[in-house]
Amino acid sequence: MDRGLRQLLQSPPVLYEVESSLVDLKATIVLCKKEFFESSVAAEDGKVWDLEDELSGKRVYLQLVSNDVDSSTGKAMRTSEMMIENWTESSTSSSHIASTYPTKFVVNFRVKKEFGEPGALFVKNFHRNEFLLKEITVEVPNRSSLHFICDSCVYNVDHYAADRAFFTNKVYLPRETPAGLQELREHLLQQLRGNGTGERKEADRIYDYHVYNDLGDSYRHDSLKRPVLGDSDEFPYPRRMRTGRQRSKTDPEAEDRGDLWTNFYIPRDERYTMVKSEKLQEDAIQTASRKLLPAIQALYSRQTEFESVREIADLFKKGVSLTVPSDSDIDLDSDRTTPECEIILTYPTPKVIAVDETAWTMDEEFAREMLAGLNPVVIERLREFPIKSKLDEDTYGDPVSAITAEHIEPFLEDMDVRTALEGHKLFVLDYHDAFLPFVSKINENPACKAYATRTFLFLTHEGILRPVAIEVSLPQESEPGTVKRIFTPPPMGMKDWMWELAKVHVLANDAGYHQLSSHWLRSHATMEPVIIATHRQLSTLHPIYQALVPHMKNTLDINAAARKALINAGGIIEMTFTPHAYAMQISSAVYKQSWRFDEQALPTDLIKRGMAIPDKNGDNGLKLVIEDYPFATDGLELWGAINEWLREYVDLIYSDDGEVEEDRELQSWWYEIRYVGHGDKKDAEGWPTLNSKASLVHTLTTIVWIASCHHAAVNFGQYEYAGFMPNHPTMTRRLIPMEGSPEFLELEQDPEAFYLSTISNETQATVIMTTTEVLSTHSSHEEFLGQRSTPNWTSDEKISAVYGRFQERIGEIEELIKARNQEKRLKNRYGRVQLPYELLYPSSDHGLTGKGVPNSTSI
Repeated sequence: MDRGLRQLLQSPPVLYEVESSLVDLKATIVLCKKEFFESSVAAEDGKVWDLEDELSGKRVYLQLVSNDVDSSTGKAMRTSEMMIENWTESSTSSSHIASTYPTKFVVNFRVKKEFGEPGALFVKNFHRNEFLLKEITVEVPNRSSLHFICDSCVYNVDHYAADRAFFTNKVYLPRETPAGLQELREHLLQQLRGNGTGERKEADRIYDYHVYNDLGDSYRHDSLKRPVLGDSDEFPYPRRMRTGRQRSKTDPEAEDRGDLWTNFYIPRDERYTMVKSEKLQEDAIQTASRKLLPAIQALYSRQTEFESVREIADLFKKGVSLTVPSDSDIDLDSDRTTPECEIILTYPTPKVIAVDETAWTMDEEFAREMLAGLNPVVIERLREFPIKSKLDEDTYGDPVSAITAEHIEPFLEDMDVRTALEGHKLFVLDYHDAFLPFVSKINENPACKAYATRTFLFLTHEGILRPVAIEVSLPQESEPGTVKRIFTPPPMGMKDWMWELAKVHVLANDAGYHQLSSHWLRSHATMEPVIIATHRQLSTLHPIYQALVPHMKNTLDINAAARKALINAGGIIEMTFTPHAYAMQISSAVYKQSWRFDEQALPTDLIKRGMAIPDKNGDNGLKLVIEDYPFATDGLELWGAINEWLREYVDLIYSDDGEVEEDRELQSWWYEIRYVGHGDKKDAEGWPTLNSKASLVHTLTTIVWIASCHHAAVNFGQYEYAGFMPNHPTMTRRLIPMEGSPEFLELEQDPEAFYLSTISNETQATVIMTTTEVLSTHSSHEEFLGQRSTPNWTSDEKISAVYGRFQERIGEIEELIKARNQEKRLKNRYGRVQLPYELLYPSSDHGLTGKGVPNSTSI
């Protein structure tokens, strides 16, 4: 604990005893006791502890802090400490329901009129149990109310170097901070920063940075050792939350991961499972997650194969039968044909096959999903022909694509290539450079086989895309004839299994890139250092903190869980996606080669990919090349709404550009995001300078877009599009056979069997079904774009009015999306699968819906 903070909190308060000219302040405290967010056994223990603590005089105390300082001492005025009375009375009921709702308490303060308006309060908890402090409302003599939005777990005082303190919902730039709050504002930020040493404990409230050195697990097996990502020229990466864990006994560069049930540290307030549902119903995410353990157990035991594509579709009618270890401690509400070792998991039918079970096989659906599927952020307009790789020619061979005009012109509606290029008719899904450096390493594993793919597409007169050629590449040292192979589509109505296998490899590339770059890197990993910097450098009193706080919810929690079981060595991604052990190295390579902050902004990204051209007369300063590009058209509406809300908000906060430059907290925040959180890319192009209101608005819009809309677009369609595995396989296990080879003969004799032996097996598919169901589900605590957790989030009427206009605009966009989905001419919004594009429809019910834009990267 720093010396200044100790002096501040240990100095005697200026107390006001009962005299004349006193006023009464009534504080209403809303909190949840420990039993609200613990198991039933722990809840009962908690009640006993609370009763014992109360009887022994261990209580909870509050103390108000004035905005003003005492003229004689120069210190902030503080009230006497007042105790919360009758703590245990609300927990005496035997009803479980009665004990799980938030509890209200009232504490009365009496102060001199000179005390002025309270701006902060201290909370001291002498109970052994922590509690979740939701909100405190203080009624003042003029009949108005002051709101303290806390949403924080308060542990016993022994866990803290200083008393817990909270500010009201009023915001101030640093130079505007009331005199009575100035010193406390700075000291609370110092608390949150910590000193960069020691192992973090559950009750700690410290935000700090570290590299990704906790993905490997060589302690379990040498094959699970992984390189450190971050602070490295070879493997650059954004920073994660520092935990301070001990180093691994077998790898001095890696942190010890603990056992399966060890939680990675994040501040307790960041945990998703803070409270139970008030309706006492299991959260939809928890329900889906209960399938994950047996699915993963099967993955590590006996894996099974599909016998037909029909069998895969039938899974959603019959369920998946899994054999798991007989000593497994699994409690599922599912039928068991053999209670000791066999269970049946059931899944909802993914929407991609809900109406038509065969439409997914069509080439135009394969192409449509590049505009309106689960990964619509990669497709580019072709701007040169032939296309060339940017990889080193000496290492990776001839950079020129083998696709020629002769390959594609038969499919261009009587156009030649030049005419199609000039008319913005040719597009490419290009994974060549992202995957080729890793293909040899991937293919050393007998369980997976990969190519680096390119897919060329043509925009027809109907406004839909059709694939016209696929190029699959192997390293230049591969056997002659296999390095670059070209496949073109068969005549309409005919099936060519070589073409289908080429599409499978494209989809597997797309699945890996989607999960490792579009999803994890560009939302989860990008946001983590932003969130850490926001807590470390922006006081909760800062207006920009108030604007960003809903866009940080649950991200650190889900990221820690992902490092534990999803992106780690031997985790779900490595076991079910083609890149296996090289998955996160690919993510690091993409970050190194192509990540720029400015290109995370939707308009900039669209222009970079050639999917839009600058147009000063167009909305957001651009014009789309494909009019019916559902992700882009809906996304630009939301981008514009977010940008307008933040522009109006910033105009209320800063009077001119100079105030932005002079805001020391803001400048420290942005410096830390760039030079620490994304320190490996600090010298890259694309970092804006926060020297104006306009640059601040654009930066904030980009951050909010990443956390909300971008993540929603690439996350909540995962089950609907990839839950039925053949539509978007994550794994390829065989290469495409060469004509005349034994494998080609095998393909000719039983093409469906060869196809099934190439894509994910039944066990892998079950894990993916379960994982994507969890990731695509909205929790019961979700807050969607335009929503706030409490109506009391701000006390400023002007800010409320501006946010109200933003909410109205979000409602208008919802109606616009509904109308677009009814326009028959916009064929890319439904496709032959008849699945409307709703991934950027802002609101949603809870559960698995295939729509909804949460405020944050929360799952």
